[in-house]
Amino acid sequence: MSLIIVGSMAHDAIETPFGKTDWIVGGAAVYAAYAASNFVQPINQVSIVGYDFTDEELADLERRGVNMEGVKKVADKKSFFWSGKYHMDMNSRDTLVTDLNVLADFDPVLPDSYQGSEFLMLGNGVPALQISVMKQLKERPKLSVLDTMNFWMDTALDDLRHALTMIDVLMVNDSEARQLSGQYSLVKAAKDIQKMGPKYVIIKKGEHGALLFHGDKVFVAPALPLEDVFDPTGAGDTFAGGFIGYIAHTRDVSFENMKTAIIVGSAMASFCVEKFGPTRLKEISKEDIDGRIRQFVDLVNFDIELR
Repeated sequence: MSLIIVGSMAHDAIETPFGKTDWIVGGAAVYAAYAASNFVQPINQVSIVGYDFTDEELADLERRGVNMEGVKKVADKKSFFWSGKYHMDMNSRDTLVTDLNVLADFDPVLPDSYQGSEFLMLGNGVPALQISVMKQLKERPKLSVLDTMNFWMDTALDDLRHALTMIDVLMVNDSEARQLSGQYSLVKAAKDIQKMGPKYVIIKKGEHGALLFHGDKVFVAPALPLEDVFDPTGAGDTFAGGFIGYIAHTRDVSFENMKTAIIVGSAMASFCVEKFGPTRLKEISKEDIDGRIRQFVDLVNFDIELR
């Protein structure tokens, strides 16, 4: 049931209308690993960090079954750093600082022990590096998931299109799906993206839930209405980690099971936004997760009688 997660491990400075933190662990691979570790272990992490990424932070992940053999630590450079400020609606933000630091030198190398991993999560990142990881695998995973963003569509579209021919599931938000496909209708966008390679397309719509497409099949997952959204940073990566973690746990890659996995991912993301960074993800128990998933089920489960 082993899972490879590839992505950034970073530090963030975040300001929202509800608070501020000048230094907290972040990065796509961190959020995804914290979420996925509730469902599957080991998680074979692939990333790069600097001297400022503390041993305590690494140990916290290792205690959750995250294998750090594929994480390179650079002694003379800082970790990737991002700073952002969210507006009152929490859907829009201003990026204040982006310091690539060690991420500028990221050339992922898969340890031999990672070979044979059945599941692969490629966090948002440079498409050429995502391709490099997939080419290093001697066996195609049972399921591979790729997350990307509009920046790579603007700057590395050819590499992104190549990467799409190599994966099973693409995760994007609604504006990214429209940009990649050139279609405004999300149904048409998903069909066009499937023609590029992925058999499944997941379109994230933030506070409005998510859509799963496969052929002519469509599943619509709600978002849980929350009274307080404290920090949305990492929610999409947490969603991805919950999704692939549940798939790896069940080893079932059917459309029906992916529907459940999207609910699980949505539940994990709903925890993430409750506190800064991955703080809430470090606190929750299995009972918390099960209860939150039941809330999602109750949200959409109803009987109707047509008259």
